[in-house]
Amino acid sequence: MTEAPLEFRLKRAWWRATHRGTKEADLLIGGFAARYLDGMTSAELAWFEALLEEQDVDILAWAFGTAEPPAALAGPMFERLRARDYVELSG
Repeated sequence: MTEAPLEFRLKRAWWRATHRGTKEADLLIGGFAARYLDGMTSAELAWFEALLEEQDVDILAWAFGTAEPPAALAGPMFERLRARDYVELSG
């Protein structure tokens, strides 16, 4: 099986990041995508795609420090997510 073209992967990741099902997850994960998605390396995009497979409640717990992320997701990219300096609140 061949890997999907980069443009498709980016569009799919954008959609999945911004349509999570809860406002909190949309703000956190969608905000992260808005800030970082276009500049991601292939390895960073693969990390983000793996993150998108996880449940919102888990991602939120990891990002807010109430639980530790799995080793496969921990590292510099996760620390960017945990910073939450990209979340823009409206209204």
